Amino acid sequence: MTPPKPRAALTPAGRCPCLSGETFGACCAPFHRGDSAAPTAERLMRSRFSAFAVGDAEYLLRTWHPSTVPNALELDPARRWTRLDILATDRGSMLDTEGVVEFRAFYRSPDGAGDQHESSRFVREGGRWYYLDAL
Repeated sequence: MTPPKPRAALTPAGRCPCLSGETFGACCAPFHRGDSAAPTAERLMRSRFSAFAVGDAEYLLRTWHPSTVPNALELDPARRWTRLDILATDRGSMLDTEGVVEFRAFYRSPDGAGDQHESSRFVREGGRWYYLDAL
């Protein structure tokens, strides 16, 4: 097996991995840096996908609900997350305390291309959204 290619540095002016149409600097980077919190469950889902795409395990752990967060998270450097499709959202607005986001995330790995289809539950506590678990 050939070793994975190193990830290209993502600049603030580059396209955001979550495919929102915004630049990374205007979309998910402020959440990753801790400058602001995602205002909706869908925005948190998009920022978490971007964290997988750029290899930011710290952000993933920070946005995981304390009741379900793992002790550690090791990301596979050979898996390249390439596309996120949001299929449906149920609640999760700035006025809600719970929400569900159904998505399909696509990746490439040394074993070929694949995808992950999931409905994720999110909760908002203290004004911040957290990933709770998958349905």
